Amino acid sequence: MIGSAVEILLVEDNPTDLELTLRALGEYKLCNSVHVARDGEEALDFIFCREKFAANRLDELPRVILLDLKLPLVDGLEVLRQIRADPRTHRVPVVVLTTSTEERDIVESYALGVNSYITKPVDFDRFRGAMRTIGMYWLLLNRPPAQP
Repeated sequence: MIGSAVEILLVEDNPTDLELTLRALGEYKLCNSVHVARDGEEALDFIFCREKFAANRLDELPRVILLDLKLPLVDGLEVLRQIRADPRTHRVPVVVLTTSTEERDIVESYALGVNSYITKPVDFDRFRGAMRTIGMYWLLLNRPPAQP
């Protein structure tokens, strides 16, 4: 079962950002399992155990979702909207990790219930530091409520 050990669901379509994120997470050994979704539709299928993820269990959700906003097929705001609209998934922490600095994206993300909005740093060392902080907080320090 794919979903049972996933700690982070990384939703990212940009190959460079994907590689940098995975490298930074691996460097700090902050999690054992990262699942990558390369578009919003794949992310929703993974979260809601549809299509090729039908064997997953909806009660075994990721500990945190790192979500880009500018995604193909289904954009990140719609992914967030669907996560928050479903009582089975609405408690999963979602961190928007994006290049967008548009105020409307920030406002809408928080209106939809995002837990944090982080603009990706351009500099790799700052990006690594941001990933370390994200991983330390959401995987080691944060204590989420038990899933119903």
